[in-house]
Amino acid sequence: MTEHFNGSSNVWHSNNVEAGNVTQIDNDESSSGAFQIYRTKNASAACLRRWRQAALVLNASRRFRYTLDLKREEEKKQTIRKIRAHAQVIRAAYLFKEAGQGVKVPGTPKSPVSTLSGGDFGIVQEKLSSITRDHDLNALEELGGVKGLAGSLKTNVDKGVSGEEDDLLKRRNAFGSNTYPRKKGRGFWRFVWDACKDTTLIILVVAAAASLGLGIKTEGIEDGWYDGGSISLAVLIVIVFTAISDFKQSLQFQNLNEEKQNIHLEVTRGGRRVSVSIFDIVVGDVIPLKIGDQVPADGILISGQSLAIDESSMTGESKIVRKDVKGGRLFLMSGCKVAEGYGTMLVTGVGINTEWGLLMASISEDNGEETPLQVRLNGVATFIGFVGLSVAIIVLVVLIIRYFTGHSKNSDGSIQFIHGVTKFGKAIDGVIRIFTVAVTIVVVAVPEGLPLAVTLTLAYSMRKMMADKALVRRLSACETMGSSTTICSDKTGTLTLNEMTVVEVHSCGKKIDPTDSKTLLPPTVNGLLIEAIAQNTTGSVFIPEGGGIAEVSGSPTEKAILQWGVNIGMDFDANRKNSSIIHASPFNSDKKRGGVALKLLNSEVHIHWKGAAEIILSSCTRYFDEMDTLVPMNEDKMELFTKAIEDMAARSLRCVAIAYRTERLENIPSTEDEMAWRLPEDDLVLLAIVGLKDPCRPGVREAVQLCTKAGVKVRMVTGDNLKTAKAIALECGILASEEDAVEPYLIEGKTFRALSDIEQQEIAEKISVMGRSSPNDKLLLVQALRKKGHVVAVTGDGTNDAPALHEADIGLAMGIQGTEVAKESSDIIILDDNFASVVKVVRWGRSVYANIQKFIQFQLTVNVAALVINVVAAVSAGDVPLNAVQLLWVNLIMDTLGALALATEPPTDHLMHRNPVGRKEPLITNIMWRNLLIQAFYQVTVLLVLNFKGKSILHLENESAEHANRVKNSLIFNAFVLCQIFNELNARKPDEINVFKGVIKNHLFMLVVGFTLVTQIIIIFFLGKFFSIVRLSWQLWLVSIVIGLISWPLAIVGKLIPVPDTPFSESFGRFFASLWGNRRR
Repeated sequence: MTEHFNGSSNVWHSNNVEAGNVTQIDNDESSSGAFQIYRTKNASAACLRRWRQAALVLNASRRFRYTLDLKREEEKKQTIRKIRAHAQVIRAAYLFKEAGQGVKVPGTPKSPVSTLSGGDFGIVQEKLSSITRDHDLNALEELGGVKGLAGSLKTNVDKGVSGEEDDLLKRRNAFGSNTYPRKKGRGFWRFVWDACKDTTLIILVVAAAASLGLGIKTEGIEDGWYDGGSISLAVLIVIVFTAISDFKQSLQFQNLNEEKQNIHLEVTRGGRRVSVSIFDIVVGDVIPLKIGDQVPADGILISGQSLAIDESSMTGESKIVRKDVKGGRLFLMSGCKVAEGYGTMLVTGVGINTEWGLLMASISEDNGEETPLQVRLNGVATFIGFVGLSVAIIVLVVLIIRYFTGHSKNSDGSIQFIHGVTKFGKAIDGVIRIFTVAVTIVVVAVPEGLPLAVTLTLAYSMRKMMADKALVRRLSACETMGSSTTICSDKTGTLTLNEMTVVEVHSCGKKIDPTDSKTLLPPTVNGLLIEAIAQNTTGSVFIPEGGGIAEVSGSPTEKAILQWGVNIGMDFDANRKNSSIIHASPFNSDKKRGGVALKLLNSEVHIHWKGAAEIILSSCTRYFDEMDTLVPMNEDKMELFTKAIEDMAARSLRCVAIAYRTERLENIPSTEDEMAWRLPEDDLVLLAIVGLKDPCRPGVREAVQLCTKAGVKVRMVTGDNLKTAKAIALECGILASEEDAVEPYLIEGKTFRALSDIEQQEIAEKISVMGRSSPNDKLLLVQALRKKGHVVAVTGDGTNDAPALHEADIGLAMGIQGTEVAKESSDIIILDDNFASVVKVVRWGRSVYANIQKFIQFQLTVNVAALVINVVAAVSAGDVPLNAVQLLWVNLIMDTLGALALATEPPTDHLMHRNPVGRKEPLITNIMWRNLLIQAFYQVTVLLVLNFKGKSILHLENESAEHANRVKNSLIFNAFVLCQIFNELNARKPDEINVFKGVIKNHLFMLVVGFTLVTQIIIIFFLGKFFSIVRLSWQLWLVSIVIGLISWPLAIVGKLIPVPDTPFSESFGRFFASLWGNRRR
């Protein structure tokens, strides 16, 4: 969909003078290093390819599973190009045919219309598809035009299908459902196969097979299979655990992806507008379309006003195509967007019977996408991996040299290899054992699960965010939201309830109280108001058969005014029949007004305008007085109406004016010129000014205060009157007091627009409220803030908000009032349009970052400790206390289980009591370095002391050398694992003393820790042969627990040690730079 936006966004604002210098802010970070991509949104393919090539990867299919498949993306683009080419050929043929229609060739036969029956319907799907696909007007005319086709489909162009379940089922059976075949998600065994592709695990299996063969040959099948068999079994367990974890993540992403595609829209069924899923649309449905909507199926235009369709998603061209009934431009393609105007369509093709369905079915759904954190963690994993690989090679070389020079001894003191004495098979078995230890060190050292932990925490967060009314469309937005420094929020529906009611009316030079009093409005004014309200709207009113309460649909503003119209005596359907719309100028957020030209039954022409009160009022030259007489608008009356607007705005009311004028019928242009005709906007007659109340959302003030405490500046950007914006901002807490309600904190869009780029950047950080802003003003504000280094989140709901949503670091579209164009340009959809939900997204974003840091601290502690213990022991004693099978179990605790426990911690209030984390700040903070070095140093010291002095400390001198060695190594292994279990709790709260806070509520964490502990007990008591260990006495269990338990008070003491603000990496960089400079001198 990115291509579609890029193609069409220029149409929305490139020719608008308000847009100013719309420039793309480049990802300058991409030049600073392969892994330094701080903004993956719109990152180039070359930039993404570079970090993949730089990464040290053991299992590419697993590591890059949730990243963008660059090869498949190119294939997808080629497929789209082919299908677009097909659509362009049809369009060219249609235009050629249209151009030639002026020349009538005598005797040219018309193409016969198929008389095949469509079951219960008068037409078959094949004919329907060919009419729409080939834009066959002749065939449509043969059927009797749109109404004739509707008759064949047993539907009504005004009321739609009946909506009964039996009728809908018949239509699905005859014409198909609005779905297309999707490729099945990966099955569990595919994930098992992917897990098997890990290079080190493959090497370990080969080594285990060789060890198994040699062991059986030299020691017999009863005892010889343990070494090779235990490694093989350990590898198998790692593969199964990895596959289960990955499979569960995949299912979560599939469910979220289906939710993203499930668009809800209004259709007319049985005369009333109802909201249905896009998948439930059937052939024969009548669908109202408005600006920003996606055309949900192939269809034919029933009626439309200034309707323009962006067909770039199908044709690849950014050209806007006008649609109108009179010109014969009737055919609508599924997947296209409404760029302007409104209308209604009759559905003629759904699902796979549309070009869009074929397109979607032919391209594979790729959910892959980089996130900045994922890329940076690949960099961390690569650095650690190279260190681990180097260590493993050193260990391998040292152990091989010691082995062949006779310095390696068995546990009983005998030399392992004696030149000329040791058999070849025995020597090979010894080399294989050394090799498996080295390879296992690589398995532990290369944190393959580190980048995947991001995916796990994102999958978990996205699922939980759905419950908090936020649907994530782009993964990177989850974590970027945690770094946001400012939120530019709309007012209506986000900070307010979006439940509008007309509470004040000014007409005929006075205030109308009560607002729905028919007697206070003169007959002419009342009639004109009802005419204006009924026709100049995109909403509708449905009266149930037999009477009842009117059901009003449309936008909140439209619904409020329509309800007021009903209250003053409007019969919606009857009034719409009394006149016909001959031209319309739909409302948009740039003009702040919308109008229609009506032809009455007596051939009079009325032009009605509705929009921002002060803008409409400025165009009014007359008004009706209390005597129903048309009088000039003098200065006193202009001041009176202006003051009424200001008073209402100061009470946070949205002010809308309704005005009209007459026009001579001969001044209305012919059909050919009608599309270019602009409705007259001057010399208007004011009919009424209405004030609409839209209360602030409950809890929004607290949400704004929470953002302020968290270092996130909330700015209101609204199209409303500056005084209305100020009143709401004071109520919400965006403006602290009246003293703050002055420039530049409170500014009008046109004032900001008139500033130079440098002035905009200087003033942008001070702005709290921008009133009467256009979408392009919002875009300019976003660009200015980003240039000043801010991470900007923006809310938007309209089609014209798309550029700002696209430009922002995080685009937040509204789920209820947002258009499909806005949603497609966004990163996250706020399902309830509530600002409090935006704040919850910030909490989750910070939680993602914090959870990854917890996991890094935990994993690096294990890495450092395991590597140092094995390296020191190998170099000094020629043996390692932690063997291959034990290290594989530690790796499972560290990677899969550790990620499950720490990457799924829910957000806490503590996260909102600190400033945002800068995107360029180091992943491993000074606090994390302090914590992990203290714990790693403690573990290494204690376990190395046990390794070298364990026999004397544990009083094992009188035991046999082999048994004493096994007891010592068993204690080291058990103590090491328990250290990790206790340290997992420390990792939960890197900067808090109380690490137990909230631990009971995190059931998954408790489950993982409990599972690890129980499994460790089973290993010590029952799996000794596999792990080359012995059962430990209760005294040694107590020693193991005490060693692990000490990590808690040690962590508390460590957290009391202050750390400098300057990152260690930066300090070391300066230190080495100065050393290098001195050496060069």
